[in-house]
Parts: sequence; structure tokens; C-alpha cells
Amino acid sequence: MQKPIEVSQLNMVFGGMAMKILPPYDIIPDEFKTSKNVWHELINHWFYKGLSREQFPTPKPDIELGLALANIQACLVCREPKHEHKIAGAAFLADLWFEKPAN
Repeated sequence: MQKPIEVSQLNMVFGGMAMKILPPYDIIPDEFKTSKNVWHELINHWFYKGLSREQFPTPKPDIELGLALANIQACLVCREPKHEHKIAGAAFLADLWFEKPAN
């Protein structure tokens, strides 16, 4: 399983690491490329409206919450790749790093 990598505060504000964090678009399962996926919905909400602490997903046992959130944030603010790749890739990573939401 791909794990979160170290990112700086600058990466979280200005991006620049997305292509090192995200998997290639063609290997992201199709289920993460549609808004019908719970992770796609969460990441899309995060991108457009942000997340409050109450909306943070629960990390899987071997994943550090802060690092995983920082990785996704760094991807979402990056100018590349295309929006579809960012959202689908971040949704796929969320599925790998976080427990499924209750709802």
C-alpha cells in the first residue's frame, strides 16, 4: 500500500508534490472517478468548501492522520495534474489511508 510522504507547509499552500503523491490516472480504479463514490464526494467537498475537524476521516491503524491530510491537501492545491486526476487520485488515497465513513 502506498503510504503518505513528508510534505512541507509550502507544499500544503502552493502545491508542487501532487505528481509524487498521486498514482497515475490510468491505474486509479474507475469507482474513484465518479461522484457516486463516498471518497470522491468527500474530496470534492474538501476541494470546494474545505473540511472542518469534525469531517476529518479516521485514519487506518498504520496511517498518521496529520501526514495523510497534509498529502491530500498538497495534491488539492497543486496546479497539476488536471482536476479529474487530483480528485480521483485523492479519493483513491483516502480509501487506502482512512476507515470508511459511517454514513
